[in-house]
Amino acid sequence: MTQDFYPFKEIDKKWQDRWEKQGLFTMDPDSLKKKYYCLMMFPYPSSALHVGHGRNYIIGDVVARYKIMRKFNVLAPMGWDAFGLPAENAAIKSGIHPKISTLSNIKTMKRQLRSWGVGYDWERELTSCLPDYYKWTQWIFLQLYKKGLAYKKKASVNWCPSCQTVLANEQVINGECERCSAQVEARNLEQWFLKITDYAQRLLDDLQILKDWPERVKTMQENWIGRSEGVEINFKVADSDINLTCFTTRVDTIFGATYMVLAAEHPLVEDLIKGSGKEAEIKKFITEVKKDSAIDRAASDIDKKGIFTCRFVVNPVNNRKIPLWIANYVVMEYGTGAVMAVPAHDQRDFEFARKYKLPIEVVIDNPREPLDAKDMKEAYIENGVMVNSGQFNSLSNTDAMQKIACYMEKEGIGKRKAHYKLRDWLISRQRYWGAPIPIVYCDRCGMQPVDEGDLPVLLPEKVKFSAKGGSSSGGKPCTESPLKHIKSFINAKCPKCNNKAKREIDTMDTFVDSSWYFLRYLSPKDDKRPFDKALVNKWLPVDQYIGGVEHAILHLMYSRFIIKVLHDMGHVNFNEPFARLFTQGMIVKDGAKMSKSKGNTVSPDALIAKYGSDTVRFYTLFIGPPEKDAEWNDRGAEGAWRFLNRVWRLVAEGSRLKAEGSDRSEDATRSLKRKTHFTIKKVTEDIEGEFHFNTALSAIMELVNEIYSYMGLYPSVFSLQLKEAIETTVILLAPFVPHIAEEMWVRLGNKTSIFEIEWPGYKEDALAQDRVTMAVQINGKVRTKIEVDSAASEDEIKKTVFENETVNKWTNGNPPRKCIIVKGRLVNLVV
Repeated sequence: MTQDFYPFKEIDKKWQDRWEKQGLFTMDPDSLKKKYYCLMMFPYPSSALHVGHGRNYIIGDVVARYKIMRKFNVLAPMGWDAFGLPAENAAIKSGIHPKISTLSNIKTMKRQLRSWGVGYDWERELTSCLPDYYKWTQWIFLQLYKKGLAYKKKASVNWCPSCQTVLANEQVINGECERCSAQVEARNLEQWFLKITDYAQRLLDDLQILKDWPERVKTMQENWIGRSEGVEINFKVADSDINLTCFTTRVDTIFGATYMVLAAEHPLVEDLIKGSGKEAEIKKFITEVKKDSAIDRAASDIDKKGIFTCRFVVNPVNNRKIPLWIANYVVMEYGTGAVMAVPAHDQRDFEFARKYKLPIEVVIDNPREPLDAKDMKEAYIENGVMVNSGQFNSLSNTDAMQKIACYMEKEGIGKRKAHYKLRDWLISRQRYWGAPIPIVYCDRCGMQPVDEGDLPVLLPEKVKFSAKGGSSSGGKPCTESPLKHIKSFINAKCPKCNNKAKREIDTMDTFVDSSWYFLRYLSPKDDKRPFDKALVNKWLPVDQYIGGVEHAILHLMYSRFIIKVLHDMGHVNFNEPFARLFTQGMIVKDGAKMSKSKGNTVSPDALIAKYGSDTVRFYTLFIGPPEKDAEWNDRGAEGAWRFLNRVWRLVAEGSRLKAEGSDRSEDATRSLKRKTHFTIKKVTEDIEGEFHFNTALSAIMELVNEIYSYMGLYPSVFSLQLKEAIETTVILLAPFVPHIAEEMWVRLGNKTSIFEIEWPGYKEDALAQDRVTMAVQINGKVRTKIEVDSAASEDEIKKTVFENETVNKWTNGNPPRKCIIVKGRLVNLVV
């Protein structure tokens, strides 16, 4: 008797145990098979997973299983990006140590990953908050330090008053902390930076070799690096020896510069305002400006504010003195922090000049309608003809750009240069739960790196957490790193002179941890070196990397930078970490990203308990194109459940039929064979291509319908073609819904795991379709004939008819009142 519903509760656990026992996902380092490194971005273990998280891991699992069936030696590891603010903030609220909560969350998430049926080489598991991992994160920091790429300086930084730590520019979204949405402030602090700007051009150039990355991601990185070409110009401060350097991409407007503006953070501001008589007023203004983030201040619609420094600078092309101002709309993050203001041809400068009654001088005229500065309502930013520009008058401004640049270089007052928006990577964090920076400070020797042999610098575990906003050895609220209060940590010895020294109390940004983890998977238990050079050179770049597009700038950029540094130092022989990248869209609920705070998360646990792992997997993959966002609906899981049971019954019914001769239609058999091989082709291309698993599953569903139609014609016959079609269905489903596929495979009489067989190939000759000619009648008279595939659907036939020129002539392009189709013979239109 056929079971109507497949027994997922016994099947899921049975096959999960068997895969683990047989080591299905254990990479064989001695295998002669072609390697395939399939990597999912390792998660932050903040809490239990929801169905939105599942998309990433299920997609990766499909790819890994498919490659196993294609007989690759697959490496699919998993680990945990385990340091970070959320665990520490949770500890402050609950009093539970972040290590305890993090390891507990990891245990929960591992259970959930297993319940989804996603497989990993768990022998290679790594956890970034454990000493055996962060020892080597510290080692990487030391390599950067020795190469002059890690440095400490006082800088204006983004400060989150809620998280009590510094944020990188990339972690500030619309002036708010990306973690807690608190308004970000600007503060001057001593901070550690990594000199990613030294690699700006290489990071930009090498985007061209990443052929298998989404264009969207490459564009995001290109825009973030932000290369612009222009001229650096020196403006001498009148009555002083100080020179201010500004960078402009519009050197054609230099004769129209009527004032200069400095950022509030410009390093020369204090020297420039000394003795001005307005020092207190200017400093008060600067303090107010710094309360706004650099991103807010750079916005075009900001209310522009400024203050005169009582100083003037000299425009080097005409020796005119122009006033020097400090304004809120100029920031150090872009250019040099000094801007030559040309209000006639820059809208922000125009608004500022109108507000403070500063001169406006037109130097690029509109050839169609000459400009008058006093009548202008907005800046003129189009191309035009040079005026009021000395020897360059009457030239087009585009021609003048090059000629003025040449003139300035000849006169020694400027030089062509490329600038980048990219700024050095700020890695200091004033928090406890992170990798300690391996630096000590000695009164005799100054700043000293910890010896590599003394790594790791261990993070102390005996820390009390206070609900008042910080952690320390005494539970005090903190606005600085709580490590400062732990004497056993702070007191150290100088590695150079062996005298007393103090440890660095900042910890590293967690993006440092995740910038190299994919190397460690190859030798996760090696305590002598961070990674096995021979193995990483064999296995990397990663063949397929899968994760969210939200990491396009941060994690992916930083990983590329670290690999380039390691390459230059001879530690690896590849220049890019990830050969192929796929960024999946989010699964949303009620139109919003799933989050606990919104109350719209959907736990996979209840759905798996009700429908089984494969139902959740199927719906997650079927919900839409995986690169796009999709709305979750529990009713969709019911549809997936019904389909899987339909396949289950099909296999049960097919396996009991007897193979015998009959008066089967050759056309029906040929049609089923064609559909079977078409589906193999379609599913293979969708997996190998853009991961359009939703259309791959649709093709399998169509094949199932075709099989049922065939069995309806011949209910008691199990032909060889029917056997091939049913087996093919099960095999093609295996990467997507592996538990039920394994069980059906066994019930079809097979002894081995379905993942031990080879992925099927399609036969080109089986795809050939017969053509038929059909007469087309219009109001009872034959007007033309069409040719279609014998297996064409009614929709396909109608499409061919309505695209026919003769039909359009007799119908005047109007839709018919009726369309009657006699398949293989006739189409009758009533118009």
